[in-house]
Amino acid sequence: MSLATSARFAARELRGGLKGFRIFLACLALGVAAIAAVGSVRSAIEAGLEREGAALLGGDAELDFTYRFASPEELAWMNEVATDVSEIADFRSMAVVDGPDGAERGLTQIKAVDDAYPLIGTVELTPDMPLDEALAVQNGLPGAVMERALIDRLGLSVGDTFRLGTQDFILSAELTREPDSAAGGFALGPRTILLRTSLENAQLLAAGTLFSSKYRLTLPPGTDLAALEADARERFENSGLRWTDSRNGAPGVSEFVDRLGAFLVLVGLSGLAVGGVGVSAAVRAYLAEKTSVIATLRTLGAERSTIFQTYFIQIGTLSLLGIAIGLALGALLPVALAPIIEARLPIPASFAIYPGPLLESAIYGLLTAFVFTLWPLARAEDVRAATLFRDALGTARLLPAPRYLVWIALGLIALIGLAGLFSGTWWLTLWTSGGIAFALALLAIAATGIRWLSRRAAARAQGRPALRWALGAISGTREGAASVVLSLGLGLSVLAAVGQIDGNLRNAISGNLPEIAPSYFFVDIQRDQMAGYTERLENDPAVSRIDSAPMLRGIITQINGQPAAEVAGDHWVIQGDRGLTYSETPTENTRITEGEWWPENYTGPPQISFAAEEAEEMGIGIGDALTINILGRDITGTITSLREVDFSTAGIGFILSMNPSALQGAPHTFISTVYAEDASEAQILRDIANAYPNVTAIRVRDAIDRVADVLAGLAAATSYGAAATLLTGFLVLIGAAAAGTQARTYEAAVLKTLGATRRRILISFATRAALLGLGAGAVALAAGIAGGWAVSTYVMDTDFTVIWPSALAIIIGGVSATLIAGLAFAWGPLAARPAQVLRGRE
Repeated sequence: MSLATSARFAARELRGGLKGFRIFLACLALGVAAIAAVGSVRSAIEAGLEREGAALLGGDAELDFTYRFASPEELAWMNEVATDVSEIADFRSMAVVDGPDGAERGLTQIKAVDDAYPLIGTVELTPDMPLDEALAVQNGLPGAVMERALIDRLGLSVGDTFRLGTQDFILSAELTREPDSAAGGFALGPRTILLRTSLENAQLLAAGTLFSSKYRLTLPPGTDLAALEADARERFENSGLRWTDSRNGAPGVSEFVDRLGAFLVLVGLSGLAVGGVGVSAAVRAYLAEKTSVIATLRTLGAERSTIFQTYFIQIGTLSLLGIAIGLALGALLPVALAPIIEARLPIPASFAIYPGPLLESAIYGLLTAFVFTLWPLARAEDVRAATLFRDALGTARLLPAPRYLVWIALGLIALIGLAGLFSGTWWLTLWTSGGIAFALALLAIAATGIRWLSRRAAARAQGRPALRWALGAISGTREGAASVVLSLGLGLSVLAAVGQIDGNLRNAISGNLPEIAPSYFFVDIQRDQMAGYTERLENDPAVSRIDSAPMLRGIITQINGQPAAEVAGDHWVIQGDRGLTYSETPTENTRITEGEWWPENYTGPPQISFAAEEAEEMGIGIGDALTINILGRDITGTITSLREVDFSTAGIGFILSMNPSALQGAPHTFISTVYAEDASEAQILRDIANAYPNVTAIRVRDAIDRVADVLAGLAAATSYGAAATLLTGFLVLIGAAAAGTQARTYEAAVLKTLGATRRRILISFATRAALLGLGAGAVALAAGIAGGWAVSTYVMDTDFTVIWPSALAIIIGGVSATLIAGLAFAWGPLAARPAQVLRGRE
């Protein structure tokens, strides 16, 4: 028979409607819709960033320097190529308000601007006024604007006075919108904007103070940004400048969106895997109902290939329908919800229908449908006609023909390969694929084990008929234990892993904070202030420990004479400037793992002690030469020792340390950590701030809280993806419950005939559902804990402990889900009349 004949048979089968395929379509559509929606939102954000790149950046291009302002040569070049130039100084400081009960202090991120700011966009203030008016001198004091969080923290009102360093300012307005805020990156404190000229008497930008200067440029129309960037880097090759332009106005945001989007797509693939289990179960159940049709076709001479092609075409057509529904939902929902999503986004987004993510999700859907339907289709083809009349798939061999196994393997390879290609994160793709495979294997083994245990336990459940009936049903095939455990278990596994990772991240940040973290970081301490600073703290019995170190910042530009990026790739250490220090001798907590520290009073060529773990990751070691740009000057030194650097303690840690003579003459300040009793923290802050107004204090717990807020948003986004996976699993669970309705109806009829009450039968149905849910939840918890441990240990590099509240929620969720689905389909069988049911089975 020809393919055309198979197509006619498939068309006739499709005339019967969608009976038996509603869950099939729902699983496929939901998985595709989740991936399409995530991709559409990511594309909308990327389009918004591209469209508003100049506005987000505050100019067509930006040159960024650390610890210094641009040189006359650099300024001359900027003025030559640009139509407008705006200079900004960005740094942290303490805002101080004198009150009746003493001074109130709050950490703030200061943006000191010039008259040209902003080149693009508008600063929005409350009350509404131009920025230059708000920053103008009033009653002899310069004006400034603040974000609401800092105003409330200090108890200020518009018109009140506050102090930065040794300079008083008038709060002129509340800062409600900063057009270039997305380009500023993560900040530890709320924003304050003022004129740079207002800081002349504040003593905040002394030599060595940690600050960055940014120069925004407005360029003539048609300027070749790539060529201009190349020119700037060539002219000022060793100046330590960082270049950003409107092609990617907020690179940190863009990279974050890409990575989060890729991760959520992979979570969505987990949902498709859950849906694939439901798809496979639906196809198997449908083919089992088509026993007589397949047998008739075989009796009339239909070849095996005709049977396979008929149902392959039918299932393929329905798969296309499910994918189309998913694509429509994934494309239209983000557009429909655009006002809500945009209101929650701190960055612009341009919502529309984007073909790219839709094509990507369609490919995922097609491959998933192919992989999960080929197995039951292939097994149906291999069954003899005589066997089909008795038990279509129950007696067929477990594995399909080898050629189908090869096609399934090729489909899986293509799915994983395309996921890695589309996401751009191969390691995360392989981790996710391995985790899904591990969870599915564990759940499949668990399903077999649950049936075996149920069969053994049923024989011992004498005197408990409801429990015995439940165990007997689970041990058989009609209850679909495998489908329930696989689908619900995989969804719960993803949710359990997310819960464990989130909980351990929070513990890593704040769980052990009182035992290991300092109370304060003090930065920008001048060299001549160190003696008085140290004396104040060493004489305080509430202070248990003080760590201080000189601090500079530099950029690693070359490794062994080659550009750093060519040697170390995109390692985070060479992405931007890094803190470095110098020391005559190793500190008491330093543990050298390889090499030797330089001798005391060493004055020879520069030597470097580098962090051992980062050195291994970058592929460098003893004897390698690093060129570091510090304040526009290149210093080349040789790595002579490697040492442990533990950043988890929230204390002082430097990737780079050099011999003192190598950095002699470079302006710098000191950084210090103070470990003190909680009750003394406020007094320490007051004394240090009063004595040294230029010193900035960062309370570690406050910084931790800000990081935790960011992580909470990440956890929420990930949980939404995991919830979609769980919803798919619940749909599969409903499908399994619906597929077993006929068997439960017959079972209830027989039990009623034998004298069982409805109550006892209902208890039996509820017990089997609860036991399956408990089994699925327990196995999912084990898989989720294993996945959470792997990610926490090898990806996040944090300690791992089981988060029991999250774990117990998974168990309760598994039992509740199966109970709800099981009881929802129990009332029909209970209400059926035994006589009608038994006559219908004669």
